[in-house]
Amino acid sequence: MSAFKNLRESVEYLERKGQLRRVKEEIDPHLEMAEIQRRVYAAGGPALLFTRVKGTEFPCVSNLFGTRERAWMLFGEGVERARKLLKLRSDPVEALRHPFDSLRSGFGALHALPRSVSSPAVAAHETRLSALPQITSWPKDGGPFITLPLVYTEHPDMPGVWNSNLGMYRIQLAGGEFQADREAGLHYQIHRGIGVHHHAAIRRGERLKVSIFVGGSPAHMLAAVMPLPEGIAEVLFAGILGGRGFRYTRQNGHLLSADADFCITGTIDPLRTLPEGPFGDHLGYYSLAHPFPVLTVKKVYHRSGAIWPFTVVGRPPQEDATLAELIHEIAGDALPKEIPGLHAVHAVEAAGVHPLLLAIASDRYAPYEEHKPRELHTIGHALLGYGQLSLAKYLWLTARESDSMPDIRDVSAFFRHVLRRVSWERDLHFITRTTMDTLDYSGAGLNEGSKLLLAVSGSPRRTLAEEIPQALLKLWPDNWSAPKLVLPGVLTFSGSSSGGKGAEPEVLDEELEGFSRRLRESGQAEELLNGFPLWVMADEPGFVAKSLDNFLWVTFTRSDPARDVHGIFAFTERKHWGCRGPLVIDARIKPHHAPPLESDPDVVKRVEALAAPGRPLHGLF
Repeated sequence: MSAFKNLRESVEYLERKGQLRRVKEEIDPHLEMAEIQRRVYAAGGPALLFTRVKGTEFPCVSNLFGTRERAWMLFGEGVERARKLLKLRSDPVEALRHPFDSLRSGFGALHALPRSVSSPAVAAHETRLSALPQITSWPKDGGPFITLPLVYTEHPDMPGVWNSNLGMYRIQLAGGEFQADREAGLHYQIHRGIGVHHHAAIRRGERLKVSIFVGGSPAHMLAAVMPLPEGIAEVLFAGILGGRGFRYTRQNGHLLSADADFCITGTIDPLRTLPEGPFGDHLGYYSLAHPFPVLTVKKVYHRSGAIWPFTVVGRPPQEDATLAELIHEIAGDALPKEIPGLHAVHAVEAAGVHPLLLAIASDRYAPYEEHKPRELHTIGHALLGYGQLSLAKYLWLTARESDSMPDIRDVSAFFRHVLRRVSWERDLHFITRTTMDTLDYSGAGLNEGSKLLLAVSGSPRRTLAEEIPQALLKLWPDNWSAPKLVLPGVLTFSGSSSGGKGAEPEVLDEELEGFSRRLRESGQAEELLNGFPLWVMADEPGFVAKSLDNFLWVTFTRSDPARDVHGIFAFTERKHWGCRGPLVIDARIKPHHAPPLESDPDVVKRVEALAAPGRPLHGLF
């Protein structure tokens, strides 16, 4: 596979390989295209080129990265080049041990350096925002969005491509209070590179220049979402990954990607904001309307034959899950070298990525004493302060034991390993009133919530039960539904009221205290409870128990640790909270939560009709 100069080359390559299908019937970008994309992705189907899109002259392509096979076809040997670069960057000693590999990587980087060109294809034509594909993914979205934007900025104090940031921050094209064809919403989350540039512009009292690229080489799209070490510009990484240096030019004071299909240029006023959203996001809920920076649009360029790429996010897994796997394959070995003692990390896609982080590390501080978490605490706090990992809400961290360790990506096995060993009296460590993921509405407000570090070390304490004993059911509260088994040692049930009907934490605490008294009086508490260390209260326990993905999604997206973690035989000692019985997570939907995503039934019917025998989508899902 040779380096792709632009998106069209990539599309034509996938079509030749039987990995792309054209959809020639006119498709509405309002909800229909997104519904098709979600279904085709779930079915493991091909990339889709929509050649007739209602309301626009531009064809659209989706599901480019829908399967691991296709992603590898697009990036090929570039994955190994990128992996070597990050390895050398994170481990300088490696360069000394293997100098020839280091030299080869350096030589390859020379060919990947950004370079200026004089006649960029992207500047061939000009258009308006309203002429672009107006893709709306979910019924309550605040308008059409660009879902694969490459947002380029430079540091005002240090301009130039070497101090640039290329990030994927969603762009609202229309709707709300934005002036048609003149303004767009620019939503970026905390801990992002553009924030540093915006802060510098505010300090200088200047407008921040912004260029938004759409299309171009697939390598540019992956580079924009890579968690790169400091000192590696995304445009350089894109050149190494794609085997071709980033081409650019400057027009009217803005940088244009020469290989992009579209380029939108504009500026951000230092302090002006407008409500952006709502938007159906990757946690499976709407992110609501909030004030975000406004892009004042100057020019909208596009090349001849331009193709508009898009994706759809929603309850995981979606197409971004494949990109996450690719990122792990490229950078998975680099992070442990940054944090001494860390062996493996896995952000659980089914739980929405940031809500649940799993990790394995060493615990060597006092090997001559009884095993208990020590070094794990240091490593855990380092993880919770490291780049995008600082947005993690639940961190489950276990020591690398002498017995067989599970594959960290086998979530079910990892849970069993931890739950056999955990001491809820000792291993829970809360961080309250802290900064959270912008998209997580389980906490107290936007970007506000809590974290829970679970650090586990030592030999197994229990055997996880796989059957619910009748004696426990006899003591079970009448106002709770009968418990269901999710995993060995994990139960789910519903309470007397849903979280949305006023069940405050204090109410559940009282119910648990009453149940604790009954258990204590029975004289069977330890016998009945030890095999079930984790309980989850949910609105629909049958749904939670149906699959591992359902359990992960509901439990960790619908709970805030400080508010929603409870326990049987709970106690507070020297400001440390723990429980001597099962841990209980209240994962019911609360009044302050964002609504979950649901498809429009009429759109579903239309899309299903298009998939009938003889219709254009037949056989795709």
